Amino acid sequence: MIILNKYSACTSIIIGKKASTDGSIMIGRNEDCKSSWPKHFVVHSAKKFKKENVFKSNDNDFKISLPLTRYKYSATPEWTTKYGLFEENGFNEYGVAMSATESAYSNSQVLGYDPLVKDGIGEEAMVTVVLPYVKTARDGVKRLGNIVSKYGTCESNGVLFADKAEAWYMETGSGHHWVAKKIPDDSYAVISNQLSIENIDFNDKENYLYSENIYDFVNKNNLQTSEDDQFNFRNIFGIRDVDDTKYNNPRVWYGQKMFNPKIKQGPKEHNMPFVRKAEKLLSIDDAQRFLSSHFEGTKYDPVGDGEENDKKMFRPVSLAKTQEAHVLQIQPKLPTSIGCVQWIAMGVAAESTFVPFYQGIDDTPEQYKKGEINYDPNSAYWIFKLAGVLVDAHYKYFISDLEDLQKEMKILIRQNMIKIEHQYLEKNKNNGWLTEKNNKLAEKILQEYQKFAYRTISKSTDFSPLNYKQNLDL
Repeated sequence: MIILNKYSACTSIIIGKKASTDGSIMIGRNEDCKSSWPKHFVVHSAKKFKKENVFKSNDNDFKISLPLTRYKYSATPEWTTKYGLFEENGFNEYGVAMSATESAYSNSQVLGYDPLVKDGIGEEAMVTVVLPYVKTARDGVKRLGNIVSKYGTCESNGVLFADKAEAWYMETGSGHHWVAKKIPDDSYAVISNQLSIENIDFNDKENYLYSENIYDFVNKNNLQTSEDDQFNFRNIFGIRDVDDTKYNNPRVWYGQKMFNPKIKQGPKEHNMPFVRKAEKLLSIDDAQRFLSSHFEGTKYDPVGDGEENDKKMFRPVSLAKTQEAHVLQIQPKLPTSIGCVQWIAMGVAAESTFVPFYQGIDDTPEQYKKGEINYDPNSAYWIFKLAGVLVDAHYKYFISDLEDLQKEMKILIRQNMIKIEHQYLEKNKNNGWLTEKNNKLAEKILQEYQKFAYRTISKSTDFSPLNYKQNLDL
């Protein structure tokens, strides 16, 4: 995303298949940038290029020749290409999921030896030049890793990959060096704008991937931070400063508090584990709940009942600068077309609804392909955003109405998905039929949010300072 300052950044979650209630693998992220910066949702069809397929960045001078065969893939690009595409997340036709990126920061010592490359690959290009050209999550890591090693990267980032077999988290730590870890099937991870991967086992290439010569790079330049044999990527390449204790660490703390409430640790603590085993199996609702969270049940909730200083102390997971939130869910036992579901909440996740889109769809609703910087009543982004803005004006008064709507939408979504999946499987429906049914569901949810906005506008007139109530005892 466009990093306007150090504090415009995202939050991610990864859940392994044995850690979930239904065997799903899930990767998800909040894409944060500005309080109003619309996103679109599109499906790119497969394409064969005859002569050349070259990507040229609008953000910098990064340029790369791409394979002539591009697989079908979905994406959530920016409303404008002026600063780059920023396609951010999606599935391709082979059921590979990718989300890019979780912005992070590398220390000055590492960057002194291998600085970031001004015209190297950045977040805005990653999904576009990787997702349509890989058939597995592991291939995705390797392809992006090779690009970073060859062309360099202009940023430090974390990137999420998954397929029906496994989930990976990859981090770029300097101009040309990177590592990736396969998330254990029985574990989860929550990440918040920090380099998070810990010890790398160079003898275990099943579970770890990394840039060539990274070990020698660290030893040659005396970057190792421990006298033992462990190669801790987080400690060697990352930073730990006072900003982390207010901006990053609390989000990891809260995610781990949600899924491991018995563990005692504070919101400011450094070096919380990268992966954990949850105390219970996690569902799609749990992943969405984390991405929608804002320290509920603690004194740090910015819309809670705590002291003002406490409520403003930490940066929450879900906040006004979120453009869209997504969870990419893979159910290995179902066909890719309906087993891979891209859940998208336009705008602020806490005030929006995660709408499901099956990988098999050929197109998205028109409302999801519209929306520019000024409000547009026919844009999905702006429809959800308007509801949130109206609630924000009198939060305590309207939040229960919004929560009722969100609950109704969850029920509506589940009922429709059961019907769609049953008919698709039992009656051998095609992807054209799937597209029609999926888009009708998405449009129904937009209609309900529009109705909610109309009701909220009407109710808001009672809060006008120009209202007058006569004292009948006069």
